[in-house]
Amino acid sequence: MATSPATSAAVTTWKIDPVHSSAEFKVKHMMVSNIKGSIQGMTGDLTEHATDASLSSIDATLDASTVNTGLADRDAHLKAADFLDTEKYPKITFKSTKVEKKGSEEYAVTGNLTIHGVTKPVTLTVEGPSAPQKDPYGNTRIGLSATTKINRRDYGLSYNGLLEAGGLVVGDEVHITLDVEFIKA
Repeated sequence: MATSPATSAAVTTWKIDPVHSSAEFKVKHMMVSNIKGSIQGMTGDLTEHATDASLSSIDATLDASTVNTGLADRDAHLKAADFLDTEKYPKITFKSTKVEKKGSEEYAVTGNLTIHGVTKPVTLTVEGPSAPQKDPYGNTRIGLSATTKINRRDYGLSYNGLLEAGGLVVGDEVHITLDVEFIKA
């Protein structure tokens, strides 16, 4: 399908820069503190419509096997069948279905998040994008930050143990924070 010059001028495609992007999470441990971790290897595209944000979209993928909490034994357990089962489900994906402008620099981006082979809708609160900047190599870049919360059990991540005093070893609510830098395609 062809687009008119006016329409194509209003659309910019941006590629995620995996070196300057991060996906982090935190979850309660033993109901007393948060454990934080990250997942690397973020790739994907942002299609930005300058005149109508609702026509914008994002598609992103993470390499689940890169999960890192700073403790090798815990990371191995998170990669195993009890949690992410990265051999069977090597990717975590997000594909937007709706973009809503909420303020001058805030958006609600709803989409389908797939973890552990289970797809559920989530809404990200997005700050940005930043104003475009040229890097030292002549590339144009933008950045944004996004947050959301999910229940890990909704994605089949149901492993847990009970504490002697009651309560769970691993909390169900997972806070996700994304800091993403894009390069103009």
